Amino acid sequence: MPANTKPVASPFPPLEQETRPCVPTAQAAHYLMLAPQTLREWACYGKYPAALRPVRVGSRLAWPVSGIRAVLGLPCSSEGA
Repeated sequence: MPANTKPVASPFPPLEQETRPCVPTAQAAHYLMLAPQTLREWACYGKYPAALRPVRVGSRLAWPVSGIRAVLGLPCSSEGA
């Protein structure tokens, strides 16, 4: 690795700073360290973890932030409660 390379910044905010109730597939995949297509397959076949049931927004999927936190074993945010 060249000595002058800089770390690449993530295009998404840290999960702890996410305030929306749901996030798009690409962002959910980033947090879960999975490929976006894996999440799409889970939604298609209904094989997602119970807490991570996606929401359809038109033809797109949105994934609950609380479900992502649950899958990762993180405490749920108290914001908005």
